[in-house]
Amino acid sequence: MSTSHTPLAPSPKPPPVRRRPAVPAGSTSRLGHGAYGYAFFAPFLAVFVIGVVAPLGYAAYLSFFQDRLIGGTVFVGLDNYRRALGDELFRAGLWRVLLFLLVQVPVMLGLALLAALAVDSGRLRRAGLFRIGIFVPYAVPAVVASLMWGYLYGDRFGLAGQIGDLLGVDVPDLLSSNWMLASIGNVVTWEYVGYNMLILYAALRTVPEELYEAAEMDGAGEFRKAWSIKLPAVRPALVLATVFSIIGTFQLFNEPNVMQTLAPGVISTSYTPNMYAYNLAFNGQQFNYSAAVAVVLGGVTAVVAYAVQVRSMRKEQGR
Repeated sequence: MSTSHTPLAPSPKPPPVRRRPAVPAGSTSRLGHGAYGYAFFAPFLAVFVIGVVAPLGYAAYLSFFQDRLIGGTVFVGLDNYRRALGDELFRAGLWRVLLFLLVQVPVMLGLALLAALAVDSGRLRRAGLFRIGIFVPYAVPAVVASLMWGYLYGDRFGLAGQIGDLLGVDVPDLLSSNWMLASIGNVVTWEYVGYNMLILYAALRTVPEELYEAAEMDGAGEFRKAWSIKLPAVRPALVLATVFSIIGTFQLFNEPNVMQTLAPGVISTSYTPNMYAYNLAFNGQQFNYSAAVAVVLGGVTAVVAYAVQVRSMRKEQGR
């Protein structure tokens, strides 16, 4: 008896696996990272262009024109800039803020540095409360701070006058022309010491503890550690705070503008360059000339800030 074997049908072959062509290593990742980078950067770029570049460009554009009774708006080239450079009111305000810069900024940064060193020393009781107490004035709006200090300065109704009456002495008029710049400097210092202290304190916290331990093993005291370790470490942050303070000084506006209501005979509309540009535009309707003044002021600010930064970099390289 024979049995017949029927051949089995061949099993279907699996479909061939298609391999992707080899791609150079890192090419796709670079493309992806680049696209993601541009996507994250685009919102900031848009805000920067709308909020900074466009206003600056429009101000520069306005500065080349002039409104005239006959002929309307005409192109005058650099005439507005020549007028600004020869304007006695603008130059007087510029010298005033330069004096303010030379006196107030070193005092403010010196106090901020002392406060940062005190907090970082670890020997200050309730250092957190001390740090918050110094920083709180920065949270007070400049308008409120100016009004508050302006009323404290009053020789008849303020705290200064009351202290003088209590002691039976004549207190100088802190809102007079001789004391006004110093009074404004006190307000600005009170506001920004805490802000600068945090910048310097953050720089101090980056110093490795090993350096302090090595200094203690060599017999260095607290003063020696502060002079040889802390001050060199805080120097870049101090330069940054100085640049910020220079920009803020040339933009001085809120404090004198508020105190003008308390001492209108002392603070004029051109007391600072920023006030002068503002009043030219919104009270004098001289928008083109105001734009030229603002551009010149911005150029002076950039030059001074850049000079300070370059000088500090050269000192660092020379060490």
